[in-house]
Amino acid sequence: MNDLDTRRLSAYFDDVVTQFPAERPTASLLITHLLPERPVFVDAVAGLSDLRAVLPKPKSICPTALEAVERTAICDPLSRETFSDPAAVVAYLESRAAGLPVVLLDIGGYFAPSLSEICDRFSGRVLGVVEDTENGHRRYAGPDKLPCPVISVARSPLKDPEDFLVGQSVVFSTEALLRARGGILVGRKASVIGFGKLGSSIARLLHAKGVQVTVHDIDPVRGTQALSQGFSVAARLEDALEPADIAVCATGAKALRHDDFAMLKDGAYVATVTSAEDELEIERLPETYALTPAGDHITRYSSSSRSFYLCNGGNAVNFLHGASVGPFIFLVQAEILAGLSRLSRGDLAPGLHEISAQDRAAIASTWLDHFNRRMS
Repeated sequence: MNDLDTRRLSAYFDDVVTQFPAERPTASLLITHLLPERPVFVDAVAGLSDLRAVLPKPKSICPTALEAVERTAICDPLSRETFSDPAAVVAYLESRAAGLPVVLLDIGGYFAPSLSEICDRFSGRVLGVVEDTENGHRRYAGPDKLPCPVISVARSPLKDPEDFLVGQSVVFSTEALLRARGGILVGRKASVIGFGKLGSSIARLLHAKGVQVTVHDIDPVRGTQALSQGFSVAARLEDALEPADIAVCATGAKALRHDDFAMLKDGAYVATVTSAEDELEIERLPETYALTPAGDHITRYSSSSRSFYLCNGGNAVNFLHGASVGPFIFLVQAEILAGLSRLSRGDLAPGLHEISAQDRAAIASTWLDHFNRRMS
């Protein structure tokens, strides 16, 4: 970002923080992608709360962004394994925010497996969690009873522009990898696994590029939606994968498990919209397949009967090209700040919550004031 863009973004977040101040002193821990524009958002979180640590998502760290954030905040490593161990998570919170009221800002449900133990054993008070993703939303929605409030922005209408543009960037990056190997999308057959907001965007964009798209989703309601939009729908995963030249996984919840890879068409490409640990079960694949590089960011998995190509190691393919969705991402970040503000009151009941429609309208109005003229 140039200096003018940074100043404009800082002014926008200043207005958001003014609209949604913390009701009382509150500490925070922030899990985030560290993309080039993210330091300004990190500064906004620090302006609204006592930011105790930033935990960058390991597959999406821009070195210059990390360097900028480390000048003002502690950055700690993040792993799904560590955060699945309640004792380790509690010990980590004690090391960073002992005795403090704290809000956990999450992307992907990292705190979900240990949340009950955290709330029971942490010396401070967990005021709540703000979750950004559909995958994380489902992780927090799983328990019968949440021990604290969780504000989800995953299904907010303010996230719709981001989801559409992420779908565009996934298709762009997938095609870029194919073109680097002398291939194109036109005339190919693709399966889209998962027909949520991201999957539906990807399916529409692939179709617009002349790709024959088949959709598979375990939710029959989404199957009817895909059919009504003109896509072929496969009731079984096998029927989606077998004819597909390209499989795009957009579930956030293990779209392909170890044995499913044997269903892939020989020579198929596999791309995902999120981290490999969330979307694919690939840990044991080397037991069955030989791995060889097949170009930049493409790995060939081959056995005696077939081969397939995995894009970007199974991680979000769009991060290869910056994953930019323009200023629309700042709508979602503002809603995260509004969630932090709301939790700082300390009076929300345990359970899943959303930001009010009135607050979303205020965020959208502020965003339009700062970015609409620039984009016209």
